[in-house]
Amino acid sequence: MHTLMLAGLLTPTMMTQIAVFGAAALAAWWLLDFMQGRKPTAERRLDEFRDPSSRKTDVLTSRNKAGKGGAVKRALAKASPALSAPLQPKNNDEISKTREKLNTAGFRGENAPSMFWALKIIGLVGGFVIGGGTMLALRGADIDSLTYSGVIAGLMFYAPEAAVFLIRKSRQDNIFYGLPDALDLMVVCVEAGLGLDQAMRKVSEEMKKTYAVIAEEFGLCNLQLQMGRARNEVLHDLGNRTGVDDLKALSAILIQADKFGSSVAQALRVQSDSMRTRRRQMAEEKAAKTAVKLIFPLVIFIFPAIFVVLVGPAAITMINELFPSMN
Repeated sequence: MHTLMLAGLLTPTMMTQIAVFGAAALAAWWLLDFMQGRKPTAERRLDEFRDPSSRKTDVLTSRNKAGKGGAVKRALAKASPALSAPLQPKNNDEISKTREKLNTAGFRGENAPSMFWALKIIGLVGGFVIGGGTMLALRGADIDSLTYSGVIAGLMFYAPEAAVFLIRKSRQDNIFYGLPDALDLMVVCVEAGLGLDQAMRKVSEEMKKTYAVIAEEFGLCNLQLQMGRARNEVLHDLGNRTGVDDLKALSAILIQADKFGSSVAQALRVQSDSMRTRRRQMAEEKAAKTAVKLIFPLVIFIFPAIFVVLVGPAAITMINELFPSMN
């Protein structure tokens, strides 16, 4: 009896309303729980000072954990030695050049060159298969289809080269534009009484959201220093593995300051001012080139439309007056 009464009350409309109310209540409860579980910034910083072991200071470890997982990556790592065999250089100089190029792009794994060459082989074969299949479906089997397939395969073969170049350029730009801010922070830390190692650690902690590349490089330097490497070697490697001239100059200045016992804070301040001036000059140069660069889109795209709008009605009127028989 009660079941029949309950079935009569629970109409489809009532069940829909109950479901919507339950979903809204669940979403509100989840949101409140999320907001309560997230501590304010001040409390979280106090907890970090209270328990230094809870800090997440290792940028490299966090990035490696984020990049883990991926059956495709593991399968490529296993198959890369066999796939990269046709492109494997015979001398160590070519291997060193490839490894250096990949290091500047942020790929510092032991098997990074093998995976790079394996990706080129996969791109070549995949481009030929995909391009050849598409051309056979569209045009049939002829010499043009084979030519187009070869062109597509060549483009896919050089695609990893272009990707590495773009990634390297992006990393170097990130370092160049963020290095003055990092140096300012290091100056503040050094003048506050911290050593150079602690200042680099502080930069890697504070700048991992704004300039992640600089934070990663300084985090790697801290890791090498903790492993017992000499500071001069660590700073020298910092300049070489990034490929940024300003960072190389900074490394040389810090090495000289450490060797002769001069003021590190003063050296950092001078380098920061020099880099900031150079960055401002580059911005002014780009701003001065803007007017010249705007000429081509104006002439090609905007001026023809303006010409048609302004001269078009007058041209139509002239044609109607000169050739009334055409009306």
